[in-house]
Formats: sequence, C-alpha cells, structure tokens
Amino acid sequence: MSAPVRGRGRLGFGAAGPRRPRHTVRPEQLASLALPVGDDGVVVGVDGEGRPAVLGLVRPTPYDVTLIGGLWTAQVLALRAAATGARIVVETGRAPAWQGLVRAAGGDGAGIALHEVGRVPPQGPSAGSPVVVVRDCGIRPPRGRVASGPWQSVVTLLPYLSPAAAGLMEKSSLVGIQRVSPDEAEQIGHLMCLGPDDTRALSTLTDGVTLWCTRRDRQFVMIRATDAESGLLGDARRMD
Repeated sequence: MSAPVRGRGRLGFGAAGPRRPRHTVRPEQLASLALPVGDDGVVVGVDGEGRPAVLGLVRPTPYDVTLIGGLWTAQVLALRAAATGARIVVETGRAPAWQGLVRAAGGDGAGIALHEVGRVPPQGPSAGSPVVVVRDCGIRPPRGRVASGPWQSVVTLLPYLSPAAAGLMEKSSLVGIQRVSPDEAEQIGHLMCLGPDDTRALSTLTDGVTLWCTRRDRQFVMIRATDAESGLLGDARRMD
C-alpha cells in the first residue's frame, strides 16, 4: 500500500486550514454584541434615549398608517422606505413638491412614481416587490382606488386634524402625530386614549418630532436627517 500524499485535499472538505485558537465570548460580553434595532423596516428616527426607532412598513398583511404632520416627514419616510427596496407610489395633487424625490430615486418611476389623485393603478405587490402607497391628498382624501393588502401598505398624510381624521385613525394600524394645536391635541388624545402628559406634549413638539402611537403603545421619535436628505429636502419643518 502506498503512503498517503501530504497536502492532498480531504475528500469533500478541501485542504486542512491553519490551526488557530477558537474565538470565544464570555456570557457577560454577549450584551455588547446586540444591535439596537428591534425590528426590520424603516428607521423613522431615534427615541428619547437615542436608540433607533424602526417602523416595519413592508408586511405580508394589510397595514394602514395615518400621519398628521408635514410633507417633510412624509418625504423622508418615502425616501427611507425606497432605500429598503420598496416601490413607492405617491398619490398627490401637488406633484411639483415630489419631483425632487423622483429624480433622487432615479427619475424613471421605478423607485418613486407619482400619480394624480384617484388615478393610482393596481400595483401587483409581492414579497419580492413590496409597495408603499403615500396618499398626499389634502384634508379630505377621497376613497383610494388602491387599498392596503399583503405586501402593500398605505400611508395617508393629513396636514392637520380634518373631519376625515377620526375615521382614518380608527382603521389605521399606526398613527403618527406631529405638532398640533391644543384643541386638536385634546381631540387626538381622546381618540387615541393618550394620557394627560402625552396629550399636552402634542402642542409643543419641535419640528421633526412625531408621536407614533396605537391605542396601547406610544413613542416619541425624532428624525435625524442625513446630509443627503437635508440637501434634498432642507431642514425639518412641520408646515409647508
């Protein structure tokens, strides 16, 4: 029997590599490896302790969001959702205000597409091609032709607490609220079951701060715009 040839690869495993000590982590060190993000999705800002706050807009189930706030915040969300791979469809009556985002996303409508109010065609969303529809249709948005569904979320932007707000908030899975008047804050506090402190805070929020809430959970979040976002959209602002 011939002697084995040194250096020949092991069957199915290739050549043996160099022998090095194992890399180990002690149990008390595991916390240092944890990521500060609790979910997959769009980073909508940071919480009061500076930790990233993440909103999962891409879901296999219908998901409706109502944002009572400014165009600036809605556009930052659209840009960040597009960066995660979602197709952004904007239904708007003020297309010029969105043209900069369309150009920033490539300009061909593949990343961010604009449609007139009431003229959004079926999008054919799927797990490989999810869709986020942003409805920027004023204070009384008409019934949309494209509703939320599997892999298609709908974000409705309201500039302030309009007569349509209560119905939209009622059916929404999540509500975002930026600075509103004290009277509006009282109405929103009642609708969303907010405590007295959170309700009072709504009329004093600074630009770029949003209260994201359901009737059980709530979190104040501040958007920290990137240099690219600031260059395209300017500084954070509540009113447009």
